[in-house]
Parts: sequence; structure tokens; C-alpha cells
Amino acid sequence: MACMKLGSKTDAFQRQGQAWFCTTGLPSDIVVEVGEMSFHLHKFPLLSRSGVMERLIAEASDEEEKCFICISNIPGGAKTFELVAKFCYGVKHELTASNVVYIRCAADHLEMTEEYGEGNLIVQTETFLNQVVLRNWKDSLRALQTCDAIISYADKLNVTKRCIESLATKASTDPNLFGWPIMEYGGPMQSPGGSVLWNGISTGAKPKNTSLDWWYEDASNLSLPLYRRLISAMESRGIREETISGSLTFYAKKYLPGLIRRQGAKDSNTSASLAPVALGASLSEEDQKNLLEEIDRLLPIQKGLVSTKFLFGLLRTAMILRASPSFISNFEKRIGLQLDKATLEDLLMPNFSYSMETLYNVDCVQRILEHFLAMDQITGGASPCSADDGQIIGSPSLTPITMVAKLIDGYLAEVAPDVNLKLPKFQALAASVPDYARPLDDGLYRAIDIYLKSHPWLSESDREQLCRLMDCQKLSLEACTHAAQNERLPLRIVVQVLFFEQLQLRTSIAGCFLVSDNLDGSRQLRSGFAGSTDVGWTSTVRENQVLKVGMDNMRMRVSELEKECSNMRQEIEKLGREKGSSSTWGTVSKKFGFKLKSQMCSAQEDSISKQKNGRGKIEIVQEMKGKHKKYSSKDD
Repeated sequence: MACMKLGSKTDAFQRQGQAWFCTTGLPSDIVVEVGEMSFHLHKFPLLSRSGVMERLIAEASDEEEKCFICISNIPGGAKTFELVAKFCYGVKHELTASNVVYIRCAADHLEMTEEYGEGNLIVQTETFLNQVVLRNWKDSLRALQTCDAIISYADKLNVTKRCIESLATKASTDPNLFGWPIMEYGGPMQSPGGSVLWNGISTGAKPKNTSLDWWYEDASNLSLPLYRRLISAMESRGIREETISGSLTFYAKKYLPGLIRRQGAKDSNTSASLAPVALGASLSEEDQKNLLEEIDRLLPIQKGLVSTKFLFGLLRTAMILRASPSFISNFEKRIGLQLDKATLEDLLMPNFSYSMETLYNVDCVQRILEHFLAMDQITGGASPCSADDGQIIGSPSLTPITMVAKLIDGYLAEVAPDVNLKLPKFQALAASVPDYARPLDDGLYRAIDIYLKSHPWLSESDREQLCRLMDCQKLSLEACTHAAQNERLPLRIVVQVLFFEQLQLRTSIAGCFLVSDNLDGSRQLRSGFAGSTDVGWTSTVRENQVLKVGMDNMRMRVSELEKECSNMRQEIEKLGREKGSSSTWGTVSKKFGFKLKSQMCSAQEDSISKQKNGRGKIEIVQEMKGKHKKYSSKDD
């Protein structure tokens, strides 16, 4: 630590209990009381350096021969006045970063200006501050720490501001560019070329690069008011938000013991110089609450600046300390911005309310999820996606909400065994996740099954209402198999599961026989079957190909016949209105060049009427398959 020597005389001050005596051979003619300490001194050295002492001595000397002066409000108290008195007597003492702020404020308080002597104490302390202390990181930090006790005096003289500006400037400068001026005294010195010096001799070794978080631990030693002012000054200088957030995280972990309660084993290998030591036990609950509120004000609102686990720690601590609802809501919103980065362990927050309605704080998770969904809607990431053959098609921004859906399903499964968890609260949380966010409902089915198992007293209607949350079509084949044998599910749900299970089986089997419509797909499929040794399988595929082509031809011919029949009916109705029915048939036969049979039109009309009466697609396909052989034989 740097120092500045003042005075040249030997120390003539001696302490006896609560009194100081100056043993210069002359009897004391003034007693100065500072707090509980008394100083037996001489008038001339004091009044020749201080305007305040000159006035006080002049007022006290009129009454008695030996004057008594009481100074109760001097910055730094008796310890500082001792150094001021030594300066007045010219006794050797040192100015350091630890006492210069006290002495500077005391000198101003006692009016120790150049008017009362050249090179007076104000000038000496200002020179040391500007030329030594403020040029070094460690000394600036020590000087700033001493401002806490006399903050009003230090602010008046701008000492606090100058120390903060010095620290902010150094923190915003790359330490790898200016390593040796910023480094603490006693560290490895560097030559102008950058190599490490040993006894003034260049070793050729290069110093280790310093990371941007080199000042975190030093800054964490400041009190909260000074630390807040330092962070504000750094923000005004354009320091990156990631760096500011890292410092806030370090500071919070140091003074809030609840943040590191589960990190003892994880951080056992962390270096002692980087791992913050929890001192939160020394802070009162009110101080910790104030710290939480300051961190909320200083922490930038941006996704990914701090870990989600850290934000959950802040939220948990705020709930334990009964912080105001507004600050709790702010932390919930911050978590909602990056809920997709959370883990199931993070969500399992105990319920700290007095009612203890549920084991875990489900309401808090509900609010966090709502914040996430609201932000996802604003950013356009939660737009509904189209479904094609059971597969969800969407943009890459769908990935976060899919991860959140999986996380919420896991959380529901963890809280489901709680017998105090009411059905509406469970349903509300499960229903908050959009349908398109779940590619499969297996996780939701597992949570519902656990809830039904832990709440066997639910009525049939409540169980059906709960099971409606899941989509049976989005259950995997394994989940369908399990649900079909699950006695806890309502009968209607089991029937739906069985239906969709059979549908999935048919789809899976039919998928083996599907042939791609495009040429490339057909070639790939044929090449794949060509490598197979199963002759029966190959013949089946060929038959399906022939059947598909024949059905396409049949569909086209049926469409043409329907169109011709429709045209003929219109022509018949038109001619029927103009002439009699007997001449109509002759005219129509002449116009179309062939002889119509009444059976064809009647059959076609019956076919059309059947379709209008609701004949399904399956019956049409079966009819076309029956007629396929006739047309295929005609084509041959």
C-alpha cells in the first residue's frame, strides 16, 4: 500500500489511559477533548495551522489561563485528530489510502488552508489523493471503503465521487493492456515490453491474461450504497451488461446465504479466490431484503444475462424474507423470459405461505408460465403450427415452448402426489400449455395417472374432466397400451384409447405398403425392395402398385361418366320443355350419335342419390375395387 511521509521530528506523543501528552519539555497550556479522549497540547502549533483552532483558542483564553476545548464532530474522531496534531507539531507520520480520506475531511473541517501556512494539510492530502491513491485500483478501493463512516463529509468534498470514477475507469479498461499500473503493489512487475521483471531483470516470461471479472471480488467488499453507486458509474461508462450482471451475481451470492445452500458439494473444487463466501448471516433480514431490491433495480432485464438457477434463488430468498409482491413479481417475470433454460429442480419451490395449502408453490409456477407464454406471443414464437399426419410442423422458435411443455409435464408429475393439490389448480396449470407445444401427450398422461392414483376419491365426472386435458391421438403406442389396461381411467377414455391404438396399428401396417407418388421415391422404394430376399413381399408391393394405378384410372373414368350423365340430364330437361317426351329421345340420340339406354341413366342417378344420402368413402372404394378387374381386362 502506498504511503506519503509527513514531518521530520521524532514522535513526542505519549498516551496514558484516555489522554495524550506531548513531551516537548514545555508545560501544556490547552486541553482538547475529542470524544472520550483528551489531548494535552500547546496553543501555538495548533492555531498556526488551523483557522477553527485559532478562533476556539481565542474564545477560551479570555476566561481561564489554561483553556479547554471540546471538539465532538471532527471526522474520524480521536484517531484522526491525533494525526492532525502530529502534523501541526511536525512529527513524523504517514498518509495512507486507509487514513487519507479521514485526514482530508478533518483538515477541511478545521480550516487547515494555505492561509495558515504553506504546504498545509489540505494541500498535502489532495496531492496524495490525486497523484497516488486515485491512480491505483487497490488504493482507490481502500479509500472508498473509508468513505462509508464519513459519507456526508466525503460527498461534500467529492472524495467519494472521485474514488468511484477512478474505479469505474479502471474496471472499464482492459487489464491486459495496462496490467502493471493497475496491479496491486507487491505483484509481479512488468517491463514496457510486457515481460515479467525479477529484481529489475526481464525474465522473458509473459504475464497471465486477466479475465473481465478480475474486479468482482474487490467490488464485493464495498457496502451496498457504495457498491450501487459504483455499478451505476460503470453502466454510464458503457461496460457490458454481461460484466455488470456477473458482478451482481457475485455480490448477491456473497451476502445472501440462501443462494448457495445447495452448492456446497458442487463448488468444492472451486478456487477459494473465486468462490464467494456467504456472509449473509451477518446481515439482518431487513438488510438482505434491501439487497434483493437493489439487485432487482440494478440487474438489466435481458434474457440470458444471468443463469435461471440464480434467478430462482433470488425468487426463493425473496419469498422467505417476505419481500414486497412487486419485487417478487419482477423476479417471476425475469424467470419467465428464460423459462426454457430452467430445470425441474428449479421449479420445485416449497410453499412458504402461512396457509401451507400445498407442498410446492404451484401458483408461482403458474404465473411464471403465463409470463413466458405472453412473451412468446409478443416475439411471435408461439404461433399455432399446422399438423400433418400427426407431425407438428413449425419454425425453429417452437423449440423453447416445446421444452417448456416437457418441463411443465415433469413438474405436474412431481406435484401430483400432493393430496392437498386441488383438481382445478392441477387442471389450470396443465391447460396453460398450448396443445401445439406438446408433440406427444405421454408426459401429461403420466402426470394425470399419478394424480388419479394419489386422489382415488375423485368422482367419475372429475376423472373424465381431468382426462380431457390429454389428446388420445397424441399418445404413443406404448402409452396407448398402458392406458388401455389402466383401471384408473374412465371407461369412455379407455374406449377412445383403444380406438386410436387400433388406428395407430393400422396406420403403422399401412405405412409399410405406401408407395411414394414422386418418381424419386418410387425408385428408392424399388431399390430397397430389390435388395430383399423375400419374394412374397416383393410380389405384394407390385400388386399394390398395380391396384393403385387401376384405382386412379377407375376414379378418372367414374368422374367422366358422372360429367357426361349430368350433361345429358340437362339436355333432356331442356328439350323436354320445348317438345314432347317422344321426340326428345330421338333428338338426343341423333345429337350424341348413339342409342341411350334408360338403365344407364337410372343407374347413374341411383349412384348420385346414394352419394347425396351419405354413402361413405369406404363403400365407394370397395365398389371401385370390385369394378377394377373389368376395366383392367378391357385395357388389356
